[in-house]
Amino acid sequence: MPQSFDAIIIGAGIIGNAIAFELSKKGYKTLSVDSKGDSGHGSTSGSCAIIRVHYSTFEGTAFAYEGYFYWKNWNDYLQFVDERGLATFKETGCLIMQTQANNYLEKHIKICDELQIPYQQWNREKIENKLPHYNLEQFYPPKLQEEKNFGLSNGKHLKSGIFFPTAGYVTDPALSAHNIQRAAENTGATFLFNSTVAEIIQSNNRVEGICLANGDKYTASIVVNVAGPWSSKINQIANVTKDMMITTRPLKQEVVHINAPKSIDFENNGFVISDSDVGVYCRPEKGNNILIGSEDPPCDAHQWVEDASDYDQNFTEQWRTLVLRYAQRVPELEISTKTRGVVDLYDTTEDWIPIYDCSSLKGYYMACGSSGNQYKNAPIAGKMMAKLIEYCEDNNNHDRNPCKFLLPYINKTINVGFYSRRRKINKDSSFSVLG
Repeated sequence: MPQSFDAIIIGAGIIGNAIAFELSKKGYKTLSVDSKGDSGHGSTSGSCAIIRVHYSTFEGTAFAYEGYFYWKNWNDYLQFVDERGLATFKETGCLIMQTQANNYLEKHIKICDELQIPYQQWNREKIENKLPHYNLEQFYPPKLQEEKNFGLSNGKHLKSGIFFPTAGYVTDPALSAHNIQRAAENTGATFLFNSTVAEIIQSNNRVEGICLANGDKYTASIVVNVAGPWSSKINQIANVTKDMMITTRPLKQEVVHINAPKSIDFENNGFVISDSDVGVYCRPEKGNNILIGSEDPPCDAHQWVEDASDYDQNFTEQWRTLVLRYAQRVPELEISTKTRGVVDLYDTTEDWIPIYDCSSLKGYYMACGSSGNQYKNAPIAGKMMAKLIEYCEDNNNHDRNPCKFLLPYINKTINVGFYSRRRKINKDSSFSVLG
């Protein structure tokens, strides 16, 4: 006889675990199912785990600023100590270069003023004082290494940036997912690993549970798809894609790890930097390494993947391109011939804004398209999804009358319909990993 639960969460990454945690605290009997062997071993483990508050939209910025406080107060959020230890949030701050590509952050500054997010304006002298190894020549637009004039200055210099003190990074994203798993288990949640979902059981347009690839069945009146790069496949299995105007698709990403110059203690003195003039972001990494990723400028072709279970996990020339673009800023950088870093998949939507929503199938919910810029929002996303599920299960029509959700730390209410699967592509988005 199938085991029965109130809610089944497909995916034990950091957002899936946060949803399980919040539902379990509300008294739901939850089962989290994941094809991997442990929490956070999918795209969560490949996350750069940057905590930042700047986004291209008001809703995205408010959500991220709210999320910051959970990392700042990690122990208070969990109310449980994982035997593996707790993930560490290093609050280094984040500098965003004011560039032509981001319209000198005019929109971001306006949103941050409205939300009373603290920031500092750094002029060129301040940046050079904080980053004495930096070359502030402009190289816009970002280019591939084989393009004409790659590495040549356009004759101008960066003049300023915005520094956000409420930012940094988490040193071990997989551990943070495990922390939430243990906190969820402490409130009654159940986790099942090495298990692949093969069927979404349904009847009369109502979800009834799942069937695994090995034939095991589990019943529940609520199923939540938080499967990361596998989310589109799960939605197809559930047959809920017909009314979706926003969809998800797995995207291959390459992130560089490279030694910092010996003269720079970047691990202890560095901070997160976003630089659209050269099309990269970076943060400190353990071992005095620098982590470098692409900000998705037009020159960086997207590497879409058809099957999240079968893709080329090798680095390409993109690795060297990112290193060389960052070397425009740090001329002392040694260009290694050994590729190191992370090759993984992101689960992305057309406008890089996630789907947090119900579906055309009653009881079936989605937290999809969240890779690249939602790791930092996992705790508050879990709370919002729990609220949305309660709202819909109380027979409210979220599509017609969207759920409203209070962000408790910053005392702002947002319209959850902002994340609808049926929304139009949001033209205010950066259309990049920046969100």
